[in-house]
Amino acid sequence: MSLTTIISAIGNTNKQYPLIVRDCGIEVPTKIVLTYNQNKDESEDIAKLAARERFLDEYAVSAVWLGGIPLMDKIVNYFIRKKGYNPDVNLKLFKESSAQGINLNIKNFEGKVGQSVIDELKKVKNNKAVFEKLLALKFGLSTTIPMLFMGVILPKLIFASSGRKIEKLRAEKLAKKNAAQRFDNPMDRIKNGKISFKGNAISQIANFSTVDKMAVTDGGYALGRVATARNKNEAIDVGFKMAGMLFLNFVAPPYLAKFLDKATCKLTGLNVALDPIILDDKNFADAIKNKKLALPKGNSEKEIIEFLDKNPKTLFSKYAQQFCDVKYLENGIRDPRTWVNTKKVAQMKEEMEKFAKNALKNKDITAFAKKAKYAKFFNILTNIGVSSALLAFALPKAQFAFRKFITGSDLEPGLATSKDKI
Repeated sequence: MSLTTIISAIGNTNKQYPLIVRDCGIEVPTKIVLTYNQNKDESEDIAKLAARERFLDEYAVSAVWLGGIPLMDKIVNYFIRKKGYNPDVNLKLFKESSAQGINLNIKNFEGKVGQSVIDELKKVKNNKAVFEKLLALKFGLSTTIPMLFMGVILPKLIFASSGRKIEKLRAEKLAKKNAAQRFDNPMDRIKNGKISFKGNAISQIANFSTVDKMAVTDGGYALGRVATARNKNEAIDVGFKMAGMLFLNFVAPPYLAKFLDKATCKLTGLNVALDPIILDDKNFADAIKNKKLALPKGNSEKEIIEFLDKNPKTLFSKYAQQFCDVKYLENGIRDPRTWVNTKKVAQMKEEMEKFAKNALKNKDITAFAKKAKYAKFFNILTNIGVSSALLAFALPKAQFAFRKFITGSDLEPGLATSKDKI
């Protein structure tokens, strides 16, 4: 795997990779250290318990959050296939347009693709209600089960584990105290004497990406954590933290990426909205140089679909597969079971046009593309760095300040009442 491929992956805010880097590599270790430091001045024992809770909580949540949804999707997809349906058939095809739709795709692709593909479309068409229920089940299970585990079951397990640790520490301290008293000065002892779904909703949620489902799951996870908090102060504290995490994980990075790309373009004249894999592709630079970059003439749905169907081997169609989820069958025919997000494809086309226009003003187009690639690298790493710093450092510090303001103490609210028991 090349450096360009790695940076492209961690820069794609629609995928899991930036979340993995931020969550497991930067955010969680930093939070564990900050949690310990925040509690240690008031109680070393509580600090150790709080850091232990944070370690178990964060990494267990990360494992379920990053792996649970894809795993549940695979399990339910297997069940759907056993029922005779293909889960890849997109319900948005029922919204017929002049360019794509389930009836139009059956008509246009019959005889061009394998009969099994057409049969799958027809089966969904004739059994829409059943297929909708299966997709609703898929969405429900792939989000609800991880949500319940992260938001309800896991905190209960961790709280119970901490309770046992507190009892053990108390017993150990009591034993040490009793042992010390057997050898202390008798005079000292005298002195101290004292879901329901509708069709339209399903067509939307059935197309949720893994990251979309992670955002939904995080919302439910947040509610579960607030509901299972050990006291009111912990519920407020957790609510503040979860709201910040949702914003910094799912809302801020795409906007920060756009801001950085626009700022780079204004400051340097380099259009860096394209993925670094495209910018690193010598064929892309050569196509611009030789004025052979084939693109759709317009941005309408019909023009985009027609270009993709008639030109499956072009660079543009290749990039549409890689970055816009357009799917082709092995014979080079576009998969009629899938729905094409033509707005996303048209946006990529516009960015390619802008880049080509700027590149043609330069004598060395390959060097221009190389500069743009490294500028994009910088933006991606800056985005990861800034969002990680906000998640790993700024948010915990804000949470600790908010906690101090609400409770008057630096201790973890859920463990604060245990201070006197240890």
